[in-house]
Amino acid sequence: MPLRVAIADDSVLLREGLARLIAEAGHEVVGSFGDAESLLVALETLDADVVVLDVRMPPTFRDEGVRTAIRLRGDRPDLGILLLSQYVEVAYARELLASGGGVGYLLKDRIASLAELADAVERVATGGTALDPEVVRQLIGRRRDPLASLTPRERDVLQLMAEGRSNGAIARALVVGVGAVEKHVTSIFAKLGLEDIDSDHRRVLAWLDGRD
Repeated sequence: MPLRVAIADDSVLLREGLARLIAEAGHEVVGSFGDAESLLVALETLDADVVVLDVRMPPTFRDEGVRTAIRLRGDRPDLGILLLSQYVEVAYARELLASGGGVGYLLKDRIASLAELADAVERVATGGTALDPEVVRQLIGRRRDPLASLTPRERDVLQLMAEGRSNGAIARALVVGVGAVEKHVTSIFAKLGLEDIDSDHRRVLAWLDGRD
């Protein structure tokens, strides 16, 4: 089913490129904006399923995009949000991810294909998460002590969980059985003292929300 996508990025070339890629993936671009404020104004009347936006935009080119994303999570929790950036804003990423599912954070230079971008857009639209592994690594790095008890394989599983993968997808990525992945997931939650629940984005947020 085609999605309605709004784009916000100060680079005209990048906006046009994203619009073309999203259209080629079979979705509709309902708005394209050069700054966060214009996006917010348009979304008062614009019918969108997903917003794709840069982290740093006018006027200060610091954190307008990610602060806008956090604001939108409060105003429109059903709206999928995908951040595309060259930078990892760890503090804001933690706050955004703690707001629930339907969010993503990818690094522009590491998007390898149209399929990867389309998958991320579709994933956040349906309440999932889409995280670049480098974002995950930096978030984990800020919480090194709580994760010290995990084995290397459990860390691999946790990183794939943070990318929004199901147990079956994790099993395929690590070339192991689903049963083995389930045991690792159970062990991870036990070691971190967290409740094992089914929702993929809750599995990600378990260690992001600060509950040790």
